[in-house]
Amino acid sequence: MLTLRRKGRFTENIVSTTHELPLATLGPVTAEESRLLQRIDLTRLPRHIAVIMDGNGRWAQKRHLPRVAGHSAGTQSARTTIETCARLHIEALTLYAFSVENWRRPKAEIEFLMQLLREYLRKEMPLIQRNNIRMRFLGRTEELPVAVQNDTREASEATASNTGMILSIALNYGGRAELVDALNSILAARLSTQNAAPSANHSFASTPANSPTHANSPMPVNSSMNPGASVSPAPITEDEISRHLYTSDLPDPDLLIRTSGEMRVSNFLLWQIAYAEIFVTETLWPDFNRARLLEALLDFQKRERRYGGIEADSSPKPSVRLAR
Repeated sequence: MLTLRRKGRFTENIVSTTHELPLATLGPVTAEESRLLQRIDLTRLPRHIAVIMDGNGRWAQKRHLPRVAGHSAGTQSARTTIETCARLHIEALTLYAFSVENWRRPKAEIEFLMQLLREYLRKEMPLIQRNNIRMRFLGRTEELPVAVQNDTREASEATASNTGMILSIALNYGGRAELVDALNSILAARLSTQNAAPSANHSFASTPANSPTHANSPMPVNSSMNPGASVSPAPITEDEISRHLYTSDLPDPDLLIRTSGEMRVSNFLLWQIAYAEIFVTETLWPDFNRARLLEALLDFQKRERRYGGIEADSSPKPSVRLAR
């Protein structure tokens, strides 16, 4: 089910006392956050949350500021979301930072985003370490500027021994690109296995792309063992594809959050979100605070997750609910 949360007005009176949680402490909370926390079942939180951070440009435009001002403001929302999820003991959080399509943006904006990322990694590393977060990066990172590659590698290495939440930053990422990379990885692994077989005297490595015995055709077998015989390659399975995705060691997202009200998934984790609950809020990313995150968690806990099955006497429910 997908929920659209309309943007509203909220009172943010600070509560002086700390809201205590069984598993973590969030620190001082607002009155609204306190009310939301009291309604959330901390034993039924999603294992993996994915977020499409959208609306930076519109946030800046509404304030007659350059687009880059929206990107800068959005880093605070990222910080709040990361720290809150870590303290709630969410197992994994994945943030969509830069897509393969984003290279079409103006060069100056791209350069700013890359520099902003580098500064963010440097400034936020103490928070990442303090919250025992493991950091990783998903996507075709080898195509990023060398300086960015170095910084992301250092961040991953510096947090590799942490044992808390896994924070994945999708950078130069695309869901279709990930599937292409996964399938190519499967083909490469099969080719490697075939070439390593001591009895093999024929391999794809020597087969031209236009040959009828190329990868999409039946795989030849050792003719000396069975002259004239051939077999088809083993079918690719869902499990095999999952093992070759960037997120192979993570659970699939239980909850996908999208800010700015856009009703699309934008080529993000296409394979992994097959059964994710989707929460869309009209709040722009720089305005996405802890209360809005708690709203998404509360809405998630109202869902009936049937994974394609139905209850014996269940009645049809709408697939889209407008939450005011």
